[in-house]
Amino acid sequence: MTSRFATAMVFVTSALVLVIEILAGRLVAPYVGVSLEAFTAIIGTVLAGIALGAAVGGNLADSRDPHTLLGPILILGGVLTWLSVPIVAMMGPLIGSSAPEIVLLTFMAFFAPAAVLSAVSPMVAKLRLGSLEETGSVVGGLSAAGTFGALVGSFLTGFVLVSLVPVRTLIFVIGGLLVLAGLLLWRKMAGRTASAGGAAGIALSAVAMFGFPSACDYETDYFCARVEVDPDRPSGRSLYLDHLRHAYVDLDDPTYLDFRYMRMLADVAEAQPDGPLDVLYIGGGGFSLPRWMSEVRPGSTNEVLEIDDSLVRIAEEELGLTDADGINVTVGDARLVLADLPTDGFDLIIGDAFASDSVPWHLTTVEVVRELDRLLRPGGTYAMNVIDGGSNGYARAQLATLGEEFDHLGVIVPGDEVEPRRRFNLILIASDVPLPEIVVDPGDGEFVGEPAVIDFIGDAQVLTDDFAPVDQLSE
Repeated sequence: MTSRFATAMVFVTSALVLVIEILAGRLVAPYVGVSLEAFTAIIGTVLAGIALGAAVGGNLADSRDPHTLLGPILILGGVLTWLSVPIVAMMGPLIGSSAPEIVLLTFMAFFAPAAVLSAVSPMVAKLRLGSLEETGSVVGGLSAAGTFGALVGSFLTGFVLVSLVPVRTLIFVIGGLLVLAGLLLWRKMAGRTASAGGAAGIALSAVAMFGFPSACDYETDYFCARVEVDPDRPSGRSLYLDHLRHAYVDLDDPTYLDFRYMRMLADVAEAQPDGPLDVLYIGGGGFSLPRWMSEVRPGSTNEVLEIDDSLVRIAEEELGLTDADGINVTVGDARLVLADLPTDGFDLIIGDAFASDSVPWHLTTVEVVRELDRLLRPGGTYAMNVIDGGSNGYARAQLATLGEEFDHLGVIVPGDEVEPRRRFNLILIASDVPLPEIVVDPGDGEFVGEPAVIDFIGDAQVLTDDFAPVDQLSE
């Protein structure tokens, strides 16, 4: 085996391991969301696969002729890459969102292809070693090639491929290239070809990829998104992002708010002084609330910060968003955009940005709250939608953080008629003036003002850019 060919094999297989790792996040997102737990499970699973694959590959290289192994290993790696799609599709709906369940899903789908492809490097090293005198240069060179391949695979996938090609197509192409390369290499190095049964197994594995429909209508840079028609309300449309229903829009009636948390945010808006309002929305989604505001408070200005430009396009094409709604959308990460907005520019700020079922941690800290306080006019209000449950560790910490900058706090908690469940929406409210009594439908929730909200916060910690364990605090 020539030095160039050996280097290329290690480079490519290492790159593909990292490509699969990044695509794994997109494949599991419709079922477990995008969270720190999901990223941790994927990274840990792939690292475990790399470690075991390198160890087993080294042992096999010492006990058998690597010439006869490299082709079958590439074929097996391609087949296992294909099979990750049906494994996720079958197990995903059965998996919860707890850390052990997410680890189980990622292990079943991605451990095997990572391990098999990682066995290539020690086998190539065995073939390249001619004497002990060149051990350092051979092993070091192949290690460098593998690391560089991993870097290229990461950057190419994250910055280019995911935004250009559907994830399943990428998986199919990767698996196909591995199978084809393995068949050619097996014939060249070992003088063998796949049997009829092996060929049939390869073909069935490829077909299995497409036996399960994708959960996505759209694959954006951030989400697996789809829009569904409400069977009970022909003009109703639900927007799903990954595994959660994030928004509901009635194309004929912008004042119809299907989500309980939307109605509670609307109750906060209704409690503001009469007349038009200048409102900033952190998170656009289906743009339900800005359109509601334009309808019930004519003349209001609605500035929306939305990180995903594809969601804006989906809202325009499928959810009825038009220029007539009077909504100005700025595409970008809200944390970065806030600095460009005017001081004392808004009467009301509504925080409704989510990554899966939690607020992105960098939008929760006291440093962000200071910016929001700067943007609000004297007497203005900040209302923030959060999801929590149990002891409400995150919600209490977020209120404590708001209290670092705002003098007056409130919270809307679920009402008695809300179906009991482990996690639910709460609306956190902050202002530099005493909050009015916010009227909430008893079926939706109950407004808790001062001093009861102080008791609710208790000894909760303040979130900062240096320490904001949002996922761990949420229950």
